[in-house]
Amino acid sequence: MKQVSFFAVLAGAMLIAHGPVMAAYPVYTGYQGTNAAGQVVYLPSNAGAVNTGVVNTGSVVTTNAVNAASPTRVTGALPRVGSNATNAGRQYYEPADFDRLADSGLYVGLSVGYSASVSGAMIADYMDEQNAWFVPGAFQEAEFATDTVIPLQLSVGASINNDIRVDFSYLRYSGIAYPSMTQSANGIGGYVETAVEGGAITSNATMLNLYYNIDAYTGYLAGGMLRPYVGVGLGISLNTIADYVVYDGTFYSEMEPSVAGPGDLTGISDVYAYHNGGTTEQLAFAFEGGLTTELDGGMKLDFFVRYTNLGQVKTSGSIIVSQTEWLGDGAGSEYPAPYDSVFHYTNWYESGRLSTIDLGVRLRLQF
Repeated sequence: MKQVSFFAVLAGAMLIAHGPVMAAYPVYTGYQGTNAAGQVVYLPSNAGAVNTGVVNTGSVVTTNAVNAASPTRVTGALPRVGSNATNAGRQYYEPADFDRLADSGLYVGLSVGYSASVSGAMIADYMDEQNAWFVPGAFQEAEFATDTVIPLQLSVGASINNDIRVDFSYLRYSGIAYPSMTQSANGIGGYVETAVEGGAITSNATMLNLYYNIDAYTGYLAGGMLRPYVGVGLGISLNTIADYVVYDGTFYSEMEPSVAGPGDLTGISDVYAYHNGGTTEQLAFAFEGGLTTELDGGMKLDFFVRYTNLGQVKTSGSIIVSQTEWLGDGAGSEYPAPYDSVFHYTNWYESGRLSTIDLGVRLRLQF
């Protein structure tokens, strides 16, 4: 019996001690709990009230805390720190969003694009050569002809930190060519239309690229789904132009047949100029800007606009010209010679700079 009384007194003391502890805990305003006896505990709403102790009326326990805090419950999205008014720094977002778009570790990427603009033209480097009019070519600028140009890029890189990543890339352009029609000198200061066949142009560039995420200044876009970035690349391009032939069907008169003696040259026609193509190694550079978003499985998509300067496209300088010569018969008429006149010109180059503006998308797989 004494043991029962002793445990009853001990239990009562623990209940009395537990009540004030629960009542004094600074939970959210308006919270109602119960003590161990099942009684309702009302917490104070006055943060500056003086502690008057615990009042037990038998059914309700009320307490007052000394300088108890009255916290404000925050719901919804976390506020963004940094604004035009406070200029407090970069904007912060929910951790899940920040981690979701963060760059980390090694990655491989494959991009495909569309060249919205291709700039450049071939210009003859032998305009001032003596008797250059015998060599058909683009004495005026001949802008590159383009089919649909689909540049492909393969990248291998790594993120240095959440804002900076670097990669090494291989970039290939094709679908560019010497124009199908060009202007050639007519020997008297003017130009004639000539037809061109061949002259496909390809460029293979290897570059070291550096990218920087600029969300520190712009914030995420589209509710955190897009992350803006800028990039720059520098490397070497191998630019190749295939062989091409320029055909000039103009008849060039050298002498009136009526005054020409037998075998005298009276005219030239059907001029074919075979230009040997060439490959040149050039300094290449690129500027890129875009937006990054994420797919499932650690994959990311970069939507980008890129300007690429690939340097010069240049021929090997060798031109072989074949032409038909007309000879006087001594009786006031002329006839085509029974042979073709062939000339070989060296160190007579044609060249032009090549640059593009590309729209594209890059798929990156992070490890």
